[in-house]
Order: sequence, then structure tokens, then C-alpha cells
Amino acid sequence: MTSHDELTHFAGFDWAGDHHDIIIVDAAGRAVADFRIEHTAAGWRSWREKTVTYPKLGVAIETSFGMVVEQLIDSGATVFPVNPKSARGYRERKNPSGTKTDRHDAWALADALRTDGHAWRALSPKDPIIEELRILCRDEVALIEERTALINQLRQALREYYPTALEAFEDWIAPSAWAFIERFSNAEVLIQKGKRQWEKFLHVQKLNRPQTYEKRLEIFAKAGEWKLNSGLVKAKSLYALAKIKQLRTLATQLEEYRRRIEELFANHPDSGLFGSLPGAGPKIAPRLLSEIGSDRALYDDASGLQSVAGTSPVSFQSGKIRKAQMRRACNRNLRHAMHLFAHNSVEQSSWARAYYDALREKGKSHAQALRSLGQRWLKIIWKMWQSKTAYNAELHLKNQLAHGSWVLELQTA
Repeated sequence: MTSHDELTHFAGFDWAGDHHDIIIVDAAGRAVADFRIEHTAAGWRSWREKTVTYPKLGVAIETSFGMVVEQLIDSGATVFPVNPKSARGYRERKNPSGTKTDRHDAWALADALRTDGHAWRALSPKDPIIEELRILCRDEVALIEERTALINQLRQALREYYPTALEAFEDWIAPSAWAFIERFSNAEVLIQKGKRQWEKFLHVQKLNRPQTYEKRLEIFAKAGEWKLNSGLVKAKSLYALAKIKQLRTLATQLEEYRRRIEELFANHPDSGLFGSLPGAGPKIAPRLLSEIGSDRALYDDASGLQSVAGTSPVSFQSGKIRKAQMRRACNRNLRHAMHLFAHNSVEQSSWARAYYDALREKGKSHAQALRSLGQRWLKIIWKMWQSKTAYNAELHLKNQLAHGSWVLELQTA
């Protein structure tokens, strides 16, 4: 990387799916290059050829990851990611009339980098383990969301033609619920098979717990009470089985993702640090590590990390009006991971429980209380991260005693 004060030329890179518009300006703001490249191997060769005369080139672009960024870094440019909302402001500053073209956008980014880029942070070299782990964790969340959508579609179909199944099973993430539909595709088939087959199924699927076994048998016995159109039952039975096949395929893929994530997490030197957090567990700890990363110079203090995670509020002051509101511009993946972690920590940490309960008693919503708890956790996490030490509940208690924490008073009350 080249620091901003060493850069001699500044490029605005307006990227798209199949082509990219670039404008390069010098230190005086004069445009020295204006061209477009295709998003192909030949296009990127053209980029290298056109920029070889600018060895100290900075590039402003509205993204911080992906193939385009990788190509720019590989070409030797210093890359400065720009938030899309900020990019819109720079464009409006240059074109108050509202004119918008890809070339205008590239020019606005180039000149903004020239004049304001001294306060921007360039992308640093990436930790390959962190990079793969981050992508895997984000894609795993996307696959889980797909599974949720499939389950909702399955439940809706069952609601229309097979309410007995919904009454008998609550957890439709469990393969045993899917196996029930595969074995007894509708109420008519269920009644035909009879009680002996029901009992055998529950035994094979290890669903013979006393508290649910007899209740399920009673529900199965009443399946014939529903009178439904045979055409509807046949059509929706086929649809439900199709959804279950999709769910089984997706479950296999999620298992592969989980194995790879656990392998990468175990091989990273910071795994013990994030794994020590109470309530993080094998799923949330890798997500926290992947989003926070391993570059200790990225955040000067805990407030920077809190802002990126979206736990710190945004203040608004105008005249006599003063208020704080939820931060929207943040890393939403990290915010989601912190929400889940804060929720789990309430059950694993006594001070977290006391803090959460105190906020709820003050009228804060569940989400507000977890966000505030996440704010406190991030201060601890940042300190752990900087010192490369695992979480120690006893040490945290000593720190609370030393600083007279009001949370400690809640714990002892």
C-alpha cells in the first residue's frame, strides 16, 4: 500500500457487472485518463497497460470486497473503499443539478479521493483464513435463510392439506419431521398404515420419549377427522415431498459448510480468544472472528469497533433538538452476530443477565437491551483482541470491583 500523501494520481472506479468506467486525475485535479474496460481477462489486461505509467495510484470504489477489488489490489493500486451513501454525497457535490452518468460518478470519486482521501482508510493485505472464513460464514447464513424459506413453504402446504402433521411436530428443522411426511405423505396413508406402523416409526426416529409419545399417537388416531378434497391432498402431497427433498439436499450442504468453518476456525490463532466468550459457541465465535478480523490496527479504540458493529447510537443535534437513534450504516453481518451472541451471553454470564434485566425493567425493548449489552461486550472484546488474551470471568469481576461498576451492584443486589 501507498499512503495517501505519497499518491500522485487518483482514480474513480465506477464498477458494474460487465464493464467499468474509470477516470484518473492528477494532484491538481486535472483528468489525465478517461476510459472504460470490459469485465473480462482482456479488459483487466487493458487496465494494467493503461495504469502502468501511474505507479503511485489510488483507487476509490464503492465496494470493499469481490473480484473487482482483488484485481485492483493485484495490479498494485492502493484501494480505498467508499460507502455508497458517501459516494452519493460526493456526486451531488460535483453535480448539484442531479446529472448522473457512470463517467460523472467515476470523476466524483476520483476528485473526492484527491481532496478528502487523507482521512480514508485503504484496504490492507488480507488474512487468507479470515477471508475464506468470512465468506463461508456469510454464505452459511444465506443458506440458513433459504432453509427457513423452504420450511415456511412446507408448513404452509401442510396447513392446507395435512394439519395433523403440524400438530404432531413442532421442529421442522429436524429430519425426523421430514421423515414423517416421507413415510406418511397424507392423512389417508397415515390411517391406512395403522398404530403398529406409527409406533415403529417413532421408535426408529428415537421419538419415543414419554412426554410426547402418547400424545403423538393420539394425534395420529384423529387424522381421519379432517375431510379434504382428494385433488388438493394429492397435489400438495407432491409439493411437500419436493420441499423435503430440497431440505435434505440443503442440510447436506450446511453440514459441509459447518465442517469447513470449524476447521478454519480451529486453525486460526485467535480461535481461543473468540471461543472463550460465554455463549459464543461453535457457530457464533467463527462469525465474530471473521467479521472483526485479525488486523489490530483497524480500530484505534473500542468505539470504532462499536460503530462498525452498529451498537453505538448516532447522535443528532440541531438547535435545541438533541436525540440519539439507532445506527443504520454499519456492518450488518457483525451486528447480527453480536445480537445473537449478546442473547446467548445472557444465559451464560451473570453480569450480562443482570445488565439485560436492568434495561428491561427500565422499559427497553428486547432488541434495545441486547444492543446495549452488545455495546458493553464489544468494549471487552476489543481489549481482549488487542491484548490477545481469552475472556476471563474472574479478571472481569476484578475490573468491575476496581472501577466500581454499577453492574456489579446489580449482581450483588
